[in-house]
Amino acid sequence: MRTFTILACLLFPHSALAANATGQVFLDSNKNGVLDTAEQGIEGVRVSNGLDVVTTDEEGRYTLPVDDQSIIFITKPRDHAIPVNAHMLPQFYYIHQPGGSPAGMRYEGMAPTGPLPEQINFPLIKREESEQFEAILFADPQPQTQRELDYIRDDVVAELIGTDAAFGMTMGDIMYDDLSLFPRYNALIAQIGIPWYNVPGNHELNFEAESDKFSLETFKKFFGPPYYAFEYADALFIVLDNIDYQGNGEADPGDVRGNGGYEARISKQQLRWLEKELEYVDNDRLVFVATHAPLGSEDRRYTTDNRKGLFRLLAGRPNLYSVAGHTHTTNHIYFGEEDGFDGPGTFHHHVLATVSGSWWSGPFDERGIAISDQRDGTPNGYHILEVDSTDLTVRFKGAGKPADQQMRIRFDVAHHQLQPNGIRDFKAGQLLDGHLSQDELAAASIMVNLFDGGPKSVVTYRVNDGEYQPLTRTPRKDPYMLEQFVRHASDKKSFVQATVSTHIFEADLSADLPPGVHTVTVRAEDEFGRVHHGHTVLEIVPGVAGSEAGLDYPSP
Repeated sequence: MRTFTILACLLFPHSALAANATGQVFLDSNKNGVLDTAEQGIEGVRVSNGLDVVTTDEEGRYTLPVDDQSIIFITKPRDHAIPVNAHMLPQFYYIHQPGGSPAGMRYEGMAPTGPLPEQINFPLIKREESEQFEAILFADPQPQTQRELDYIRDDVVAELIGTDAAFGMTMGDIMYDDLSLFPRYNALIAQIGIPWYNVPGNHELNFEAESDKFSLETFKKFFGPPYYAFEYADALFIVLDNIDYQGNGEADPGDVRGNGGYEARISKQQLRWLEKELEYVDNDRLVFVATHAPLGSEDRRYTTDNRKGLFRLLAGRPNLYSVAGHTHTTNHIYFGEEDGFDGPGTFHHHVLATVSGSWWSGPFDERGIAISDQRDGTPNGYHILEVDSTDLTVRFKGAGKPADQQMRIRFDVAHHQLQPNGIRDFKAGQLLDGHLSQDELAAASIMVNLFDGGPKSVVTYRVNDGEYQPLTRTPRKDPYMLEQFVRHASDKKSFVQATVSTHIFEADLSADLPPGVHTVTVRAEDEFGRVHHGHTVLEIVPGVAGSEAGLDYPSP
């Protein structure tokens, strides 16, 4: 007993004395959620208390120490399904919190759970999982009002109903601080009809919490543990919480929400759990890591402070991929030795486009939904993950747009005309359209925003049946977005501004193009080698010099 007491104090320093949780993981043959006499335990399932990881014995039994704020959860094994609740949320955990959430929370947290049950059992349902599958990836739906929940319903949920995807996942900022919207949001997402996993973001915080320890009480109430893992076919999916809340004790007096801010950091407790979890995972399996805040960004504006601790745990694994949200821009980063990742190869980190785009701001379309293009020119939308054993690709889908609409092609001759004082003198879109005079060609360029492009993307274009010419990736603010922000300033939220896009590709147009109507074709190979095509029409009219020489459109 003395040995156990010392171990308990080391594992759970905030608890006077830890107890033991025990139970079975079992095959729920009749799908009633209850361990019936004839039902068998499942051996080898990983079970955790958030610190340690054990596997079930031949009868499906486990034992783990818990304190007075513990979550017992399982890692769903391949070829099994987890029961879901009425909102399609997987029920793979049990929360033991006898005292409930601290008093004084604005939004409801955990009610007292009572004494530790004698048995905490986890049902699983047998289901064969194909090594080829799809999953839906959301980032930052972030509704601030009930009306913005309407946008989510009509812009993304409706078009996804009937999807063949195996499951969905949201990369945090599920809400925009108003956590009372969770029940309606969950009910709407459930209409897609697939299990849905969730990652905590900085807008799911309980700001009244004194520290990070109790900052996700409402998140826990609806979704369970803030970090966990599950298997599907040959892949392991890992969810991490990298939002470290600084607590209301450090609140900025000028912050109307009264919160002390946060830092992007993965707790030591999570890293310890992950180290134990990965001990049971074959080295060559596909490992997919999901966080809210990026592990890093190309411009180094965003980073997770202690990401090297994560890189250390993942080193030596050849099949890695990670995603994040948070920035409302789209970005691809490849971590290497200079970033602290020891390989093999590079570690691909993908900052996803967001469901809310530029926070549901902007003018309205014919449906009454905000045209909320992201600050980098990417339409609001989501991504579809395609997995084939240990290989994967990800494709972007603009909300309400054709699946093959992967780029925006514009012609830039605006220069100073794109300043706010000049835009007013032109009709919407006129400054960037494909109608140029011959005099303008010397200063004109073609500009392609490849919505989910990055440093490995290759973009070329041709005029009519000519040879394809390269475009160069040029980080810059998208002139299309600059115009949108000027023309619709009254419809944009006050804090939303255009930002540098990492997926603009440019090339100078040939000054020798003759007057007339030309077809421009763009060919783009994205980060996964997938090829996209786009087309537009370029009209060149005679300039002043050409008009004086008597030039005109060529005869048919």
